[in-house]
Amino acid sequence: MADLETFRAETRAWLEANCPAECRGALDSDEDRVWGGRDAVFKTPAHKQWMDVMGARGWTAPEWPTEYGGGGLTREEAKVLASEMRRIDAQMPLSSFGIWMLGPALLQFGTEEQKARFLPEIVRGEIRWCQGYSEPGAGSDLAGVQTRAEDRGDHWIVNGQKVWTSYADKADWIFCLVRTDPEAPKHLGISFVLFDMATPGVSTRPITLISGKSPFCETFFDDVRVEKANLVGTLNRGWDVAKALLAHERTMIGGMGMIGGGRPMGQVAADSVGADADGRLDDPMLRARIADLEIDLAAFQLSMERVGDQVKARQVSPAIASMLKYYGSELNKRRHELAMAAGGSDALEWESERSHHGGAARDWLRTKANSIEGGTSEIQLNIIAKHMLQLPGA
Repeated sequence: MADLETFRAETRAWLEANCPAECRGALDSDEDRVWGGRDAVFKTPAHKQWMDVMGARGWTAPEWPTEYGGGGLTREEAKVLASEMRRIDAQMPLSSFGIWMLGPALLQFGTEEQKARFLPEIVRGEIRWCQGYSEPGAGSDLAGVQTRAEDRGDHWIVNGQKVWTSYADKADWIFCLVRTDPEAPKHLGISFVLFDMATPGVSTRPITLISGKSPFCETFFDDVRVEKANLVGTLNRGWDVAKALLAHERTMIGGMGMIGGGRPMGQVAADSVGADADGRLDDPMLRARIADLEIDLAAFQLSMERVGDQVKARQVSPAIASMLKYYGSELNKRRHELAMAAGGSDALEWESERSHHGGAARDWLRTKANSIEGGTSEIQLNIIAKHMLQLPGA
């Protein structure tokens, strides 16, 4: 315990000295997130500085091994780091599908060469990834992917299409499911491969949603050359990698339920409905709804921490990711519904600078995809019913 308190004191001092003032407090919008990559755009030079110093220390991926660029922290030390970042309201230095999804899969299934090549770049924010899973005919039935990889000796030629590929138009590389044995049963004959989005034959087309914006794209592969050194895991057993990665993705999506943004909701609501003589929000029903949400957010955060400890101890059902994904998605949707109610008529603003160009309304509309992406809520409930509650199938 004394060592942990020493670590806390050292971490607090380091964060105070290294986290720029511009990187403390809520982001004005989701578009201000730092994603890294070879074409990275930063809100301010301070945001690049914050990513660089955290990446150099390995604290963008604090629990990854130091030999792959990570921080090498224990679970307890990582909790201390997170709590100290919350104490000073430090922004996330790097948002990354490489950290949230691909990295854990590479640590489990990748070769030493793949780990040494990609993981340090991910930690430092030098490479941005997108996920090539869903296809027009393979959404919830992901094992039905038809993008094909034809064997050409030392490489494959890939042809097909992906859809709902988040940030594909901005990504450097893609981790992708391709069918390498079309004669095998559906869940077999799939391989998990990596390739550069700048490879000839790769093209993307953004998909605009009702919000007027979208991170989603259609992605097309026309005779794309993929080197066999970029196969992750065993040939034709990519479904094993895909399932492991989906668990990380679902946990990541569930974690969105805890991510705050902007001013506290009570303050936003007070601007719209006013405060009573005691300084409390002058709408008891809305006040109760906000308090109820805050309690559920705190409970969910504790649940996420408990599950993290159980995962480390290998004492948790693989289906727990579905539970977190389902509840976190619904919690995030509920939070944005409440933000719209708290904002009053101002929340309906769509284009003005005062409303951050409709930020509240656009974010609310965007959350409707939370219960679809990463596996629909119905799929998650089926998994929970079967694998956690042991209910009989239909």
